[in-house]
Amino acid sequence: MSTAVGSYAAVDLGASSGRVMAGRVGPDSLELTEAHRFPNRPVRVPEGLRWDVLGLYAGVLDGLRRAERVDSVGIDSWAVDYGLLDADGALLGNPVHYRDSRTEGAAATVWASVPAAELYAATGLQYAPFNTLYQLTAARGSAQLARAGRLLMIPDLLTYWLTGEQGTELTNASTTQLIDPRTRDWAYGVAERLGIDLTLFAPLRRPGDPAGVLRPEVLAETGLSGPVPVTAVGSHDTASAVAAVPADGERFAYICTGTWSLAGLELDAPVLTEESRAANFTNELGLDGTVRYLRNIMGLWLLQESLRAWGEPDLGALLREAAGVPALRSVVDAGDAAFLAPGRMPERIAEACRESGQPVPVSPAEVTRCILDSLALAHRKAVGDASRLAGQPVDVVHIVGGGTRNALLCQLTADACGLPVVAGPAEAAALGNVLVQARAHGLVGDLGGIRRLLARTQPLTRYAPRGGTQRWRAAQARLAGG
Repeated sequence: MSTAVGSYAAVDLGASSGRVMAGRVGPDSLELTEAHRFPNRPVRVPEGLRWDVLGLYAGVLDGLRRAERVDSVGIDSWAVDYGLLDADGALLGNPVHYRDSRTEGAAATVWASVPAAELYAATGLQYAPFNTLYQLTAARGSAQLARAGRLLMIPDLLTYWLTGEQGTELTNASTTQLIDPRTRDWAYGVAERLGIDLTLFAPLRRPGDPAGVLRPEVLAETGLSGPVPVTAVGSHDTASAVAAVPADGERFAYICTGTWSLAGLELDAPVLTEESRAANFTNELGLDGTVRYLRNIMGLWLLQESLRAWGEPDLGALLREAAGVPALRSVVDAGDAAFLAPGRMPERIAEACRESGQPVPVSPAEVTRCILDSLALAHRKAVGDASRLAGQPVDVVHIVGGGTRNALLCQLTADACGLPVVAGPAEAAALGNVLVQARAHGLVGDLGGIRRLLARTQPLTRYAPRGGTQRWRAAQARLAGG
């Protein structure tokens, strides 16, 4: 392993903003700074909701210009969405946003050919109306798809523009519902039964694989000195975030927190049982042959929308006040699709409490406590269900991502799970991105080595569970109507 220090640019794209983070990595050092942040504003046009992918690419170039020295570039983003290229490699319109309504009814079309239980057994992916499989089904017969010679997932599209080379990174491909998590290759039988042409996809890449070098035009525009390689990372941001969980051993659960909470286990093999499908767990692929076995929970979206409705009050003061509100007075199902849409979030939470016969939260502090208790309860259920369905015990829960800054949520999660919680790092996706690049260049070792470096260099906060879990079990039963 090298004793040098490398400089890596992590392009980390989220649903509302993107940023280029500059990471410096050595055998015993890891530093991360923000080079550039830029907005990600979807645009509604007559044909529907679209991503402004040209604006994102411009933001990436601006960030690389500000990153100064760069030994490699890696890109991660949200999942499922893609761009279509014509036979000459030109983009055929802005990529469709996963919240676009075009997939309504697509699942029924798919299940008529491949029933939902068979689809899960073959691909291990939970049902979500925006999975790439349903997007392609909805696009069938369109002029754009008929003209397409290539489909590239969002990080792969930006990589292509940077390098001129095409590939399909595996962790993001595993969210298409067209990958077999056992073989870590395409689910050829599913694609054939649904009439999906897999030659649309570029060859698969794994995290750490080379993805080309920056084109001369890109070097000229950014001022970087070439050659600068682009390295495939865990291009699904959750894959990068889970790689940055500073765990020791295997008996851990993780919760990647932000707008969503993604709670589950890291496994060696997928869980493809009917019970797993009914529990709405997904099997996505991670680094080094791992499987991210997890459940999607609504996450801090509930609080973000409430803060917006209240005119963005001081969050610190609100959390201190919420900590004094009686625990578990009222809870809601944090995974309920009724909370998916924006608007009127405090009123909708109050309505849900009223309909279930619970005390109705009125003040912002009461609503906030209801939200955080409900999220902790959802975390408890997800960790417990994952452990039971996978047959893997859990000794500690690691929370990474933006939610690590919410100490009350971290403590309530420890209380609810009856397990110690280790919170940090907050910038998990960008750190995982940087460290996969550094590993590809010989500066860090295996996944265990990555995690040990994180544990040595990143600030982590530990929360011990307080009291027993009986009241949380009672609240869970109350929520289930039992």
